Amino acid sequence: MPALRPGQRQHGLTLIELLLFVVVVGIALSAMLKVFVTATTASADPMIRRQQLAIAESLLREVELMPFTWCEPSSAGADTATSAAACTVQEAMGPEAGESRYGPVNFFDNVNDYSGFTMSGIGDVTGATVPGLSGYTASVSISAAALDSVPGGEALKITVTVTPPGNRPNDAISLQGWRTRYAPTATN
Repeated sequence: MPALRPGQRQHGLTLIELLLFVVVVGIALSAMLKVFVTATTASADPMIRRQQLAIAESLLREVELMPFTWCEPSSAGADTATSAAACTVQEAMGPEAGESRYGPVNFFDNVNDYSGFTMSGIGDVTGATVPGLSGYTASVSISAAALDSVPGGEALKITVTVTPPGNRPNDAISLQGWRTRYAPTATN
């Protein structure tokens, strides 16, 4: 290598500069790797949230589609009753004796029947646990409430809460819906 002339600079890196570069890049890469590991570990959370939301929406829809009548739907005059006085058997909050979401004979037949309903391990209406959803818990709360111009007792507030696997109540999702009493279904 020829000798350097005065005022001429040497090109390249010294060993100390190279070591400092390696240390700085190593620290930066380890910080980035930690971020990737955290992101990968938490990547299951959105799937769990989507499953919770799907469970809550499905159960809320099931409850909202049930009749909300003055009378027990199987009693005489249930279709034409305009008040509780017209019922032979009045509908009460909670399931009647022998009723269950799972049957086999007396299924829930009114919105009120779901009040206090819970299931550990999400099951279909036959009671069979849905594969992959055994760790979830769902519960239904129903309360009479006034809704805008609808007087109290004529509307129900339905709250469905779904807790993810591992019984983490802070990660529970709750959905609310409303159901109003409707006029008799039969026409005279």
